[in-house]
Amino acid sequence: MLRLREDIFDLPTETLKLAVPSILYTVQNNLQYVAVSNLDAATFQVTYQLKILTTAMFSVLMLNKTLSPVKWWSLIILTLGVGLVQIPPDYFSGHKADEKPHQNTFVGLVAVLTACVMSGFAGVYFEKILKGSEVSVWMRNIQLGLFGAVIGMLGVVIKDGAEIQEKGFFYGYNYMTWLAIANQAFGGLLVAVVVKYADNILKGYATSISIILSAIASVYLFDFELSVLFALGSSFVIAAVYMYS
Repeated sequence: MLRLREDIFDLPTETLKLAVPSILYTVQNNLQYVAVSNLDAATFQVTYQLKILTTAMFSVLMLNKTLSPVKWWSLIILTLGVGLVQIPPDYFSGHKADEKPHQNTFVGLVAVLTACVMSGFAGVYFEKILKGSEVSVWMRNIQLGLFGAVIGMLGVVIKDGAEIQEKGFFYGYNYMTWLAIANQAFGGLLVAVVVKYADNILKGYATSISIILSAIASVYLFDFELSVLFALGSSFVIAAVYMYS
């Protein structure tokens, strides 16, 4: 408790630095909902992979990283590969179950592109904070979580305040809910460690590989059907990893 007081309340300037990525991540998440409501799933997934490139650009601008032409090409190939992997197998068959009658493509594209920029900036900003001070990764996560919890709670109260008051905050929670929460919490800590001791670009590569591994696991768990596009996209991702390394 003494360490919490020293690092959070006795150093308000350091704590307030984490308000920037917290707000950006919150806005980014809401922009994703706007985007997916106005775009079909495949277009959203493919376009959202541009966050890989925005992350690289902000790393160069904010952290003075130097990327060779080969690494830039590997990032472009990675973006294309992850996008191809996430296109549904039946996307070009004429059946698009995700289409909605009142979609606005322009609004959706603006939302997803803005989310990409915010994702890149927030990630690199957080990396700069982690590597620019002696405050531990764990304490930085607590500081980030404080602002995220406050912002998230405001959203919950505004949207579902009456229902929460009637049924309670934890209404509908079960063991799967708690398992998902624990998984997200552990994942957040793991991402912070990766950013601290590696960087956001390598995190992007790891995330891309995890998408492919998740899809392969889905074949055995949920009868997911792999497509030619998935094979092509996977090849792009593997080639990009090789080129970058």
